Amino acid sequence: MPFSFHIKITVAPENAEKFLAALKPVFEGFAAEPECTYFEVFQDPENPGTFRLVENWNATKEQIFEVQLKKDYYKSYAAETEPLWIKPREVEVWERMPSREWTKSKRENFM
Repeated sequence: MPFSFHIKITVAPENAEKFLAALKPVFEGFAAEPECTYFEVFQDPENPGTFRLVENWNATKEQIFEVQLKKDYYKSYAAETEPLWIKPREVEVWERMPSREWTKSKRENFM
């Protein structure tokens, strides 16, 4: 069953650019994986140190934990960003509804 990770990470606002620089290689690495169907990063406009990562995967959760999170680019990201966190990371895992009737996207919404 395809699933989605929704990850909230909070760093001090003055470390936002440092966090994004460390995130970029993992963003590019995950997005290049054939099993990753969507990856978008959101920033809270009211709290510029708060980010939400939304990743959709056509893989099992075990594949993500046993393969993806052990890649070198992820290890570097974790080592660089975890010391920046000012709150514990929040991770939610959501499963996609089994019917395509609940999936829509508009190509013109993507830049």
